[in-house]
Amino acid sequence: MVSTTGEHAAWYVLDAGLVPRAAAMPEAIVKVVERIGENCEPALCSVLFMAGAGGSLRAGRDREPGAVDALGAPGADARHLGRRAGYVWPGGGITTMVDVTTMPDASFGYVPTPAIVGPIEFTMRRDDYAALGGHMAEIRPVESLTAERVKLTEWRAENPWPLAPPRSAA
Repeated sequence: MVSTTGEHAAWYVLDAGLVPRAAAMPEAIVKVVERIGENCEPALCSVLFMAGAGGSLRAGRDREPGAVDALGAPGADARHLGRRAGYVWPGGGITTMVDVTTMPDASFGYVPTPAIVGPIEFTMRRDDYAALGGHMAEIRPVESLTAERVKLTEWRAENPWPLAPPRSAA
């Protein structure tokens, strides 16, 4: 008996009562099991995340969300998810797909809508962005983004949820 990957194998001989009894595996069979193992490669499950980046997300990018389709240049509106190139599906340009295994750990979050929140980045040339009516006054150098500090505040006691069960209305 041998697993399909050759990782697990055992040899049994039937006794007089036709009961299988474990026995030493013959050398010729050991070679076959080893060959099975040599021909198997480690497998990795493909995990693809597919998301729609439409409506309000596209409107937040520029003042003319439909105009990106009129640019006509392939890659005029490249999508990245967690710093990894995404495949933009045809048919309106709102559906993006990426191989999750290439993304940084903890790339995804969620909101109680319910919805998964993924890091979608729109990348395009500056002049294309301006032609779309992009928010040009908001463009900043990348270095300025990493210089900002995050302000942490204490959780408000009058709103204990989700750290404690909600108070019942009395």
